[in-house]
Amino acid sequence: MSLLPESASFEELVQDYFLAMRGSGLMLSALDAELLTSWAEQGVPFEVVARGIARSAEKALWDARPGEPVLRSLRACRKQVEAEIKKHRERSAGAGSEGSRRTARTRSWEELRHAQLQASLERLAEREPGLAPQIHRLMEAVLHEVPTEFARMEAQESLVGLVLLRALPFSERRGLWRSARGEAVDQQYMSFRARRLARRFRLLAVVRRRLGLMDA
Repeated sequence: MSLLPESASFEELVQDYFLAMRGSGLMLSALDAELLTSWAEQGVPFEVVARGIARSAEKALWDARPGEPVLRSLRACRKQVEAEIKKHRERSAGAGSEGSRRTARTRSWEELRHAQLQASLERLAEREPGLAPQIHRLMEAVLHEVPTEFARMEAQESLVGLVLLRALPFSERRGLWRSARGEAVDQQYMSFRARRLARRFRLLAVVRRRLGLMDA
C-alpha cells in the first residue's frame, strides 16, 4: 500500500501516508510528530494507523474547500486512529480467548469495507444498468475474495474504481479527471511517492462520489 521501501520505519510510513492523504506538505509539525511518536511507542501496526487516517481523509474530503488541504494536521485524525487502535487491541486480546468469543467473532475493518463495497455495487447495478456487466465481472473476478490486509483492500477498491471509471463515457471520464486535478493543492514539496498516492486518492474519491459507492 505504501510506496516507500520495505525498510522504511513506522514513522516514515505514517508520515508519507498522511501527507499523501492531506495532499500537500513536506513534514509533520512538532505537535504532529509528538503524536506520531506516541503511536509508535504503543507498537501498533502501521496498517491500523493508516485505516484511521484514511477514514478521516474520506470524511474530510467533501468539506474541504478548493485549494485547501483535506487534512490540516495529523491531530485531526486522532479520534479515528485511536478508535482503530482500540479495535485492534480488542481483537488481539480476544483472539483465542474462551471468554472473549464475541470479540473474536467481530468482523475486521477490511471485512466490513468489503461487504459495504459489494452492497454499494449491487445498488449501482440497479441504478445504472449500463454498468451492470462490468459490475458482475468485478464481483466474480475481483470481489470473490475478502481481503485480510489493508494493502489488499486498498488495491481491490482501487481496481474496482478504475474499472468503473473506464466503463463511463469518455466525456464523463474526462470531467472526472479534471475534477480530481482541480481538487489537488500545492504538492511541490511532497515526495514523488506521496504525490502519486495523493492523485490516486483524489481520483478514486471523485469516482466513488459520482457512482455513489461506499455511501453510509
